[in-house]
Amino acid sequence: MPGRTPPRQPPQDLPRVKLWRLRHNPLRRPSDLVQAWIGLGLLLATLTATPCAMFLAGDATYRHYARTAQHQEETRHHTTAVLLENARRHPEPGSAEARETRYPAKVRFTDPKGHSQTATTDVQPGLLKGTTIRVWADDDGKITDPPLSSSQIRSRTMGAAAVGALAVHATAAAAYGVASRVIQRRNLAAWDSAWAETAPRWTTSQ
Repeated sequence: MPGRTPPRQPPQDLPRVKLWRLRHNPLRRPSDLVQAWIGLGLLLATLTATPCAMFLAGDATYRHYARTAQHQEETRHHTTAVLLENARRHPEPGSAEARETRYPAKVRFTDPKGHSQTATTDVQPGLLKGTTIRVWADDDGKITDPPLSSSQIRSRTMGAAAVGALAVHATAAAAYGVASRVIQRRNLAAWDSAWAETAPRWTTSQ
């Protein structure tokens, strides 16, 4: 019937063309090609820089903590301490949680210089006053943690290497985002300029 509005057609999904900015087509702008090359360059740079960043970050971290562990081994000593009070009891004795739980308690020990010291350290639950335990003490007579182990150094090294890789990826993503934003602003400015020239031709004189 003449004048009848045709029924609305369901929207159709247009096919997505991969790497369309690198493909020659009449709708591609020079800025699209520039953005594509920037993205490709950053991708190649990321693939090249990631192993280097991981190695440098991991190597620096390993050297740092290896020196730290060596210093700790030279300045920390394993000694015997005596509990000066009963340790707190765990509400579930014998459970897996009780085996992992530690409670603070006062102890007396002899530091590397032969002086008697009193301090508070974490001990297993339920230990009685007078019980002897092994603690680590530094040259200043303070209870401290044991020296870093090989597994701890390895874990921190792997963590630093992962952070180095993430830093490279984040830098590349940020650089691409900034470049895309600059290009988009230039495109919008070009569209405004082109529309300012074209708009009068579409305006009907009154």
